[in-house]
Amino acid sequence: MNISVLALDGVFDTGLATMLDVFGTANELVGMLVSPPSRFTTTIVGVSASVRTAQGLQVPVVAMGSQPDPDWLVIPAIGQKMPGPLADALKRSDIADATKALRAAAETGTRIGAACIGTFILAETGLLDHRRSTTTWWLAPMFRQLYPQVRLDAARMLINDGQFATAGAALGHIDLALMIIRQTSPELAALTAKYLIVDSRPLQSAYAISDHLAHSNPLVERFERWARDHLAAGFNLDEAATALGASKRTLSRRVNDVLGKTPLSYFQDLRVEQAVHLLKTSSDSVDEIAAKVGYSEGVTLRNLLRRRLRKGVREIRTAN
Repeated sequence: MNISVLALDGVFDTGLATMLDVFGTANELVGMLVSPPSRFTTTIVGVSASVRTAQGLQVPVVAMGSQPDPDWLVIPAIGQKMPGPLADALKRSDIADATKALRAAAETGTRIGAACIGTFILAETGLLDHRRSTTTWWLAPMFRQLYPQVRLDAARMLINDGQFATAGAALGHIDLALMIIRQTSPELAALTAKYLIVDSRPLQSAYAISDHLAHSNPLVERFERWARDHLAAGFNLDEAATALGASKRTLSRRVNDVLGKTPLSYFQDLRVEQAVHLLKTSSDSVDEIAAKVGYSEGVTLRNLLRRRLRKGVREIRTAN
C-alpha cells in the first residue's frame, strides 16, 4: 500500500513522526505474521520546495502530484494550536495550493485522511461538507463556525466516512495510521498497537476540558456557572434561560454552536464530571454522590457513568 504524507510548513513534529513511525513499525512486524500483507511505502509530499516543522527541522519532500496516485493521502496537523494563529495560517498560499491538490487527488479516487488540526486543511477543500467528521476537541467551536456544512462529532476520536477519514487531537495521528493498517491486516494493526503500547480510545470526549470550550462564549460560560450551582436541583431549561436573561432558543443555539450538544446533554456532562471527582476524592457512597449531582438513585448514576465513560464505579475509584 502506498501512503503519501502531506507535510506543510510548520507541520506538527509529533504528528508527522508518529505517522511515519507507526507505518515503519508495521513494516518491521510484517514477518511475524503467518500470512503477511504487503509492506507500506510512505512518501512525504509537499506543495513547496522546502518544508520546516514547527520545531524548525527541515523535511525533505517530494512534489505532491509527481508520484503515482497513492492509496491513501494523509494530512498531519500543522503547529498552530490556538484559534488566532490557526486562522492566520489557513490564509497562507501554500495551504491554498494544498487544498487544490487535495481536491484533485480526491477526483482520482484517492482516499484522504486528516488528524488533529490537519482536519481543518481537509475541511478547507469542501470535501467534508455533509459528511461525518471529527477534529481536535478544543478547536471544535472554531471548526463549526468555519465549516457549518460538516457534520461534526467532536466526541469521537476517529471517523471513517467512505473516501475520507478524520481523527481527533494529537495522538489521533496514531489512531488514523492504525485504521489504515487495519484495512490491510487487522492482525498487523493489533500487533503494531501492542508493540507501541497503544490502548483503544474510541472517544476523545473523556479528555476534553469542558471549561476550555465553555469559556469561549460569554453566554455559555454563564450557563456553565449556573449549571454547576444547580446540579443537585436538576435541569430546567426555562429556569436557566430566565436566570441568564436569554431566550430558550438562544441559549440552546449558543450551547450547540460552542459545544455541539444540547444544554441538557452538557448539564449531564457536568454531573458526570462532578460524580467522578467525588468518587476519587471522597468516601461517600454511590447513593450519596448520586444525590449530590441530582439523581434519586445510585443505580441511575452507575448506568450514566457506564454509558458515558465505559467504566464502572470501582474502575473510576481505583484509576490514577
